[in-house]
Amino acid sequence: MKSVNSNPVAIRSLAFGAVLAVMLLNLLLRTVGKLSGLVATLAVAALTGVGIRLWVRLRYQRNLYSSERWRVLGLYSAVLALLYLGLLLSMALQNDPSPMAVLIFGLHYFCYPLLAWLITQPTLPHA
Repeated sequence: MKSVNSNPVAIRSLAFGAVLAVMLLNLLLRTVGKLSGLVATLAVAALTGVGIRLWVRLRYQRNLYSSERWRVLGLYSAVLALLYLGLLLSMALQNDPSPMAVLIFGLHYFCYPLLAWLITQPTLPHA
């Protein structure tokens, strides 16, 4: 049985693949699907979390180990945070966003790591 621990590239690939999925799903749902706002954010965040879980389940026939989960979600969250900060900077260069706009922007960002963290939690064994 393959282990994600024995291949650190798998952790990076999984995290960067999840970031790419976020970008593509946002593009699809917001343009083609005509979803917007929090609904689109929650849908993309949930689909990405499910994608991470399913990929590991199909590829390795198991759930992520705790250390793998923290590394994947940490890298995923960090890359998304950098992208969101870049987007916020470009918004600030065009027009100074209000504190409420920055708060809402931050809340949208936090949906991604939070839902990924919730969805990739190992299930409790049955009694």
